Amino acid sequence: MTNFLTSFFHNDIGIDLGTMNTLIFARGRGIVLNEPTVVAVNSTTNDVLAVGHEAKKMLGVNPGNIRAVRPMRKGVIKDPHVTDKMLRRFMEMIANPFCLMQPRVVVAVPSRITVVESQAVIESVKRAGARDVRLVEEPFAAAVGAGLPVANPTANMIVDIGGGTAEIAVVSLGGIVHCNSVEYAGDAFDDAITRHMKENHNLSIGELTAERIKIEIGSAVPFAELKQEEKTMEVSGLKLRAQGDHLPSTVTVTSEEIRQALQDPLNEIVAGIGKTLSACKPELAGDLPSNGMTITGGGSRLPGIDVMLRKHFHMAVHKDEHPMEAVTRGVGTIMDKYNIFGHPQADLVGVNVD
Repeated sequence: MTNFLTSFFHNDIGIDLGTMNTLIFARGRGIVLNEPTVVAVNSTTNDVLAVGHEAKKMLGVNPGNIRAVRPMRKGVIKDPHVTDKMLRRFMEMIANPFCLMQPRVVVAVPSRITVVESQAVIESVKRAGARDVRLVEEPFAAAVGAGLPVANPTANMIVDIGGGTAEIAVVSLGGIVHCNSVEYAGDAFDDAITRHMKENHNLSIGELTAERIKIEIGSAVPFAELKQEEKTMEVSGLKLRAQGDHLPSTVTVTSEEIRQALQDPLNEIVAGIGKTLSACKPELAGDLPSNGMTITGGGSRLPGIDVMLRKHFHMAVHKDEHPMEAVTRGVGTIMDKYNIFGHPQADLVGVNVD
């Protein structure tokens, strides 16, 4: 009876508002939404036609009067109007029909977010229907969601490789001690593949094709190190011709060349981790060889990325079992464990919340 009555007045949700995907956690229900951060908009009326999976199907194939757009870039809002409508639609999809009040919302944001960008997120979520909004730093949420002992007086490293950014942090005593945000992650992998196809095969491909190449034959290390055989794939696109009359064409690409194409963004992530490690105090750095680092986020699913990081940093690398859900699980745990709505002056939470 208590839970039934509570449902009329409490509707707390947590949002991982990612560049590539948006996930929502509802208190008492778990993760209730996992959709691409894509919106299809009628260019004439500006009406939202579809969001999430349905809108993603329109990327690159939409007619002239329909725009299929990603309103987030590098983890921050680039199109407030479209973001508002997308969030409202997502929140309507998971709304508790018995609740009499608007929801309180916790949103995970990149650690490098500015005050202006933070305020943009808060205002957008409120316009979408929230009555109260709090922000939590993504790497802290990822660490909590991955089950790291964040409250202990020892150092643990989290590397959350999302769509727009790779969030790297060392956490201890319930907060972030050192953090770094690198603007090279899942979409940078896709961009690198797109450039490679254009420069090496004179083939123009779309966003969805680049993502499919990454998933099917991409890797961070040779497949032999993963006890697998190298792979090939037929890729279709537009052959770029000097005359300007581009023609449909299909080429065969290999996993070796795609791996080479991914080296630049992978090296940027390695550099970001190295920078974070260099900033650690000796007392904390001493914990990391034994504790290792944990990798989460969609980018951590790239085959062999854990092997690459293990070889480079000479420490254990742990992959979260459900890496894309780590931040969302963490936001849910933070809502339950910390009195986050009891801090009216603390809009951005990442350190030592009572």
